[in-house]
Parts: sequence; C-alpha cells; structure tokens
Amino acid sequence: MAQAQFTRETGSGGEFVRQPNRFTDRITADSQSPSGGGPDSRGRWPVEPGRYRLVWCRACPWAHRARIVLGLLGLDEVISVGTVDPIRDEAGWRFTLDEGGRDPVLGVEFLAEVYRATDPDYAGRVTVPALVDTVTGRVVTNDYPQITLDFGTQWRAYRRPGAPDLYPEALRPELDALMAEIFRDVNNGVYRCGFAVTQQAYDEAFTNLFARLDLLSQRLTGQRYLMGDTITEADVRLFTTLVRFDAAYHGHFKCNLRKLTEMPVLWAYARDLFQTPGFGDTVDFDHIKRHYYGTHPAINPTGIVPLGPDLSGWTTPHGRG
Repeated sequence: MAQAQFTRETGSGGEFVRQPNRFTDRITADSQSPSGGGPDSRGRWPVEPGRYRLVWCRACPWAHRARIVLGLLGLDEVISVGTVDPIRDEAGWRFTLDEGGRDPVLGVEFLAEVYRATDPDYAGRVTVPALVDTVTGRVVTNDYPQITLDFGTQWRAYRRPGAPDLYPEALRPELDALMAEIFRDVNNGVYRCGFAVTQQAYDEAFTNLFARLDLLSQRLTGQRYLMGDTITEADVRLFTTLVRFDAAYHGHFKCNLRKLTEMPVLWAYARDLFQTPGFGDTVDFDHIKRHYYGTHPAINPTGIVPLGPDLSGWTTPHGRG
C-alpha cells in the first residue's frame, strides 16, 4: 500500500478514517459546577465570560467554522482567541504568530503542551479548534461539531443583540440530517479523496463528493441558504469547505471533476456568504495554501505552494440577495 499521510488514520482498504475527538467535555449553562470550578460529574464546565480561549488556525476548516460562529454571535467579546501558525510540522501547531513565539494568555509555544497537560499519555494528532480553560491551562474540548452548537445554545446570555439563531430548535432534526450528509460527503469527503492510498478508496470518495455537491446545488437553486432565507449552522459548515475548494482541494486533494467556479449555483452561494460580515473577513488564502501544500509531504513532497488560483472573483456580485 502507498505511503499514507497519517498512518494511524488509514483503514485496511486504503481509506482515510479520521481519528475521534479525544476531549469531549462541554461548557454548558446547566453545569453544576460553581464559577471557577472544573467539570461537574457529567463533564460540563460552567459558562463563564473571560475564562475560556478558542485556539484556531486560519487554514483549518474545522477551526474556521468555530471562528465564524464565535464572531457571528458576538462571543469573541467573552471568549478570547488564540491563533496558531499555518505550518504544522512534527512538533505540531505553533504559536509563532505571537511575540516571542508564545501564546500571550496560555504562555505556551505549542498547542501540544496544552494537550499533554490535559492527558500526558495522549498520542494522537493535536487538532484545532480547541477550547482551553485558562484557569487550569487544560483542554476542555476539541469536539469541533459540538463546539459551535454549544456556542449557539449554551452562551445565549452573552450573544450580541440581533445575533442569528444558527441552530433553531424547530429545524434541528432536518439540520442534523443535512449536516451529517455534508460532513460525510463534503467536509470529510475532500479529505477522504486527498488521503486515500488506494484507487478504490479514492474513487468512492470522489464519486460521493461530487454527487453530494450536485444535490446541494439543486437544493440551493430555489433558495438563498441551505435552510431557506436565513443563515444556519449548515451554511457555516459548507462554506469552510467551499472557500478552500479551488485553492486547495481541487489540485492538492485531486477533487478535480469541477472547480467551484465551474459550479454556478455553489459559486454564487459561496460568494454570497464570503461577502457577508463574519465570513470573508475571517478567510486567509495565504494561510490556507501554505498549510495544505506545505504540511502534507506524502501528497506534495516538494512543498511547493501554487501561485493560483485567481481570487478576484470572490468579491464580484453574486446575484442572490
């Protein structure tokens, strides 16, 4: 079998099998812990402004969705943000963007230090996003699907006036089903293409990816957003993959049946979101390209970062408003 990018996350058929999230505590409004306390008996930490820090990377789609939701809800006023360098080497995510190469709040050079402080025996990949408790310097959660849902449901008392309801209760059954399909075939699907080490595993992921994109195009033909007239969590999750599609996934991950710019409905939809405050202003194409092309030596051994694509189209009229 060909060399895998992440050997521990490669199945027997050459397919990419993403590692589970190690830290799955939650920060909830109904935690039984007092202010300043740790998790209660059910792993629930207290909602507490100024206590937690979201560590993210501008290149990472899983972390990007957390940053978008944080900003849309105005929670960046009560949860601080730390940003790691887009280049992840054998030592993991570094805080080289900060003065002295250390996170100014956590005082560490590597996110791995926080992981080890939480679980000294942890041997998996260190991932972002991570919500870190600044009192103990430990990871509360790296459970990226739940992090954004909890931002929208557990921190309601601290949301900015007029903040969108990204996870409306009445729509949750349909939203959950839709987001599961998007995760399987699109969000994780591009990785299943890129990290496959057999032709069969790649072919299956590729076919499912573009079949799902076609279905999403059909869904969006008659409505502005995935659930109708308002932005929801599903739009955030799809956007972070679409915005990276031509810059990284089309070439680097061999998702090359069509570019995003060659899918008219999805291209207009992605531009609509990009031009919405809280979306495009959190995108860094330089970080995206340097991360993907510079940190996957099994896929791109030269480490050369492409100069394209042309990004000027992102600010052109989308016609969906």
